[in-house]
Amino acid sequence: MSTILIIDDEPGIRDVLSDVLNDEGYTVIAAEDGPAGLSHLASRAVDLVFLDVWLPNLGGIDVLRRIRGEFPDVAVVMISGHANIKLAVEAVKIGAFDFLEKPLSLERTTTAARNALALAALRRENRTLKNSLFVEDTMVGSSEGMRRVRELIEQAAASDSRILVLGENGTGKELVAREVHRRSRRAKGPFVEVNCAALPEPLIESELFGHEKGAFTSAHARRRGKLELAHRGTLFLDEIADMSLVTQAKVLRVLQEMRFERVGGEEPIEVDVRVIAATNRDIESLVRERRFREDLFFRINVVPIRVPALRERLDDLPELVAYFLEKFRRPSEESPRRIDTEGMAALAAYGWPGNVRELKNFVERITIMSEEAVISADSVARFLGSSGVRGPAGAGATYEGLTLGDARDRFERDLIAAKLAECGGNVARTAEALGMHAGTLHSKMKKLRIAAHKP
Repeated sequence: MSTILIIDDEPGIRDVLSDVLNDEGYTVIAAEDGPAGLSHLASRAVDLVFLDVWLPNLGGIDVLRRIRGEFPDVAVVMISGHANIKLAVEAVKIGAFDFLEKPLSLERTTTAARNALALAALRRENRTLKNSLFVEDTMVGSSEGMRRVRELIEQAAASDSRILVLGENGTGKELVAREVHRRSRRAKGPFVEVNCAALPEPLIESELFGHEKGAFTSAHARRRGKLELAHRGTLFLDEIADMSLVTQAKVLRVLQEMRFERVGGEEPIEVDVRVIAATNRDIESLVRERRFREDLFFRINVVPIRVPALRERLDDLPELVAYFLEKFRRPSEESPRRIDTEGMAALAAYGWPGNVRELKNFVERITIMSEEAVISADSVARFLGSSGVRGPAGAGATYEGLTLGDARDRFERDLIAAKLAECGGNVARTAEALGMHAGTLHSKMKKLRIAAHKP
C-alpha cells in the first residue's frame, strides 16, 4: 500500500485530499508546513507528496528542492491556488511530476496520484534491474550439495524469515542471498549489500543507519543508510561475524524493533526489511568465546544455509568449467573452448582453497593466455600453478624466459591476487595474511595493476 504525504497550510485542503486518497486505498499523512513535512519524510517511507506552493516558514519550491536532494525516490505533485506558467515550469525543472491548480478536480487529483506512483515504481524497478546487471554469475551445479542449497532457498524465499548463509570465501554466499531475494515477494524491491568486513568500525554505523548533517566532521549533508535504502527489500549483511560487539548490539535492536535513528539524529525511522546475513567464520565458536552475541546469532540463524566448498562438490566441476569457458569466450570464437580429459583430471585433483571464485579466475586466465581450442593438460598445469598457491604444476615452469625482475613481479602479482581471492577482496586482511602493512600492499597493487575489488 503506497503512502502519500500532503503538505498544505489549509486544513480544509488537507482534509479533502486525505478523504479522497484514503478512498482510493492509499495511506495518507498530512503536515501543515514544510518543516513538518520534511520531518515526516525523514522518519518514515513516503511514496508521493502533494505539496502546496505557498507555505509558511519554508516555501513550497524550497521544500521541493529539499525533497529532490534528500529523498530523490519520492514523487512530488505541486498544488497551488495562484499558479502561473513560470512557477509551473520552474517546479517541473526542479523535478515535480505534475502541477495542479486549486480548486482541485477529484478526477485530476486521483489520476495524478496514480500516474506519479506508477512512474516512481517504474524507476525503482529500473534501478533494481540495473543493479542486477552487475551480478556477473549465477548458481551453477547439480550435485547433491547444491540440490540441498536450492531446496532451502525455495523453502525460505516465500517467507520473510531471516537467513544465515555459511560457507568459505569464494563459495557463492552472495549468489545464494540474491537468489532468495529474486524468488521472494520482495523481488521488485531493492537488494542492498553491506560488506561488514570491509568497513572500518567508525564508519559502519553511518553506513548502516545513515547520518544527519553535522553528525561528525565530514557529515556535510544528511545521508540515508543502507537499512533505509533497503526498505521493502532485502538487506544482505556479508561477513556479519566481523562486526564489533557494540555494532552487533545496535543491529540486534533494529532486528527486534525495525526502527532506528540516524547517527546524530533523534527521529525514529521505521523500515520493512528482510535481513540475510553471511559469514565464512565458525560463528558458533565465536558465540562460545563471547566474540559474537548469542542473542543476535539466534535472531539471524532462523534458516541456516551452508554453501559447500568446491572440493566438496567436484561433481559440479565440469558444469562450472563449461559455464566459465562460455562466459569468457572471445567475440571472435564461434564456440567456447574446452579442456581435455587429462586437464579436467588435473583440475579435479587440485584443492581449490579459493573455491568457485578461484576457478573463475583460473578459467579467465587460461582463456586469455592459451590459444588452444582444446586446452591441454600441460596448459592447465602451467596456468593453475601460476595462481601462487599449491597446484599440480611446478612453480619453475611459470617463469620460463623471464628476467629476474619480471619473474619477481609475476610472482608478487599472482600471490597477491590469490590472497585477495582467499580474503574475499579485503585489502586489510590480505595485508595481514601476507605479513605486510596495508599501505605497502596498496602501493604494490597500484604498481602491479591489481584491482582493489572482489575478484
